[in-house]
Amino acid sequence: MSGLGTLVMMPLLGSLSDKYGRKAILTLPMTLTIIPLGILAYSQTRRFFYMYYVFNVIFSMVCEGSVSCLSLAYVADNVTEEKRASAFGVLSGIASAAFVCGTLSARFLSTPLAFQLSTLVAVIGAVYMRIFLRESVIDHNLCTPFISHVNPAVTAKIDCEKPKSETQLFKALRSFNDLTSFFSSSLTITQAAIVAFFSNLADAGLNGSLMYYLKAQFHFNKNQFADLMVISGIAGSVSQLILMPILAPTLGETRLLSIGLFFHCIHMFIYSIAWSSWVPYAAAMFALLFYFTQPCIRSIVSKQVGPHEQGKAQGCISGICSVARIVSPLAFTPLTALFLSESAPLNFPGLSIMCVGFASMVSFVQSMMVKTVPPILS
Repeated sequence: MSGLGTLVMMPLLGSLSDKYGRKAILTLPMTLTIIPLGILAYSQTRRFFYMYYVFNVIFSMVCEGSVSCLSLAYVADNVTEEKRASAFGVLSGIASAAFVCGTLSARFLSTPLAFQLSTLVAVIGAVYMRIFLRESVIDHNLCTPFISHVNPAVTAKIDCEKPKSETQLFKALRSFNDLTSFFSSSLTITQAAIVAFFSNLADAGLNGSLMYYLKAQFHFNKNQFADLMVISGIAGSVSQLILMPILAPTLGETRLLSIGLFFHCIHMFIYSIAWSSWVPYAAAMFALLFYFTQPCIRSIVSKQVGPHEQGKAQGCISGICSVARIVSPLAFTPLTALFLSESAPLNFPGLSIMCVGFASMVSFVQSMMVKTVPPILS
């Protein structure tokens, strides 16, 4: 349900942020994220858990992925094209570092304290954003911004060709019907969308299958899973915060994208044929090389659109990623269950993960064909 909601909401929120500003639209998901966390911070009883579950499913349709999508558009507004790939990498690296901190906190804190701390951090993030973040883009053809900081008495004196902002809002909503043509507007965008789909299909397939595979094959427990996530997160942070700013200006996004996807394939193939319990830990270190993928895709797409279409572009790519996350469990979960069961047609428990690796290989082959062209004029 959250995947279907994200598929609809990401392009819409991105398009609206082009019209009304990133900060105004970013306020919505950052505020809604606090509510489900606050429910479990208050109580972890069954009644409150079901309340959390309902609110989390509903709000995930708006919040899941929207903060990172709008953040990427905000960075694109404030960074030149030459430095955009490095900036996207730094942003993703900070997210990876936050993931590591969150995983470690959940490992060592009690359950009630973990939810209370996460709620507090979400509140601090929303307040910080509202106070310190400067608006980056607003369509000045609007009579009033979506969330106005101007005195209403002064705003009323502004002359506008269209006196009602609802007309502009309707146009922003109606433009969602034309987003399907976005991917056909440029060959580079079409190719990047294909790469994004198959790479996210592989990521979601690996995340959905790996824990079951490692538990069945090597009897991994939750602490060992947490160790793998921490190793992968630390490697990803180093990759994006240190290596990508060095390599992106030299190699370019397309080459770095292909390098990342190549090691993404190797990473999954090693998991599928793991012969000892130490092999998954070694495979997790490949995150040092394959975490380049998503920032490179975002940077390639960002350079193909104008300054007032960054939200729309990032929202469309996020929508494609959501489609992949919907399809992936339908394709790989039954395959994983079959080859981990006693009725498996052959003794190859990692076959489903190898199939995930083949999906990643499709994205690697497509990335070799991506050719950047001069940006499309807005």
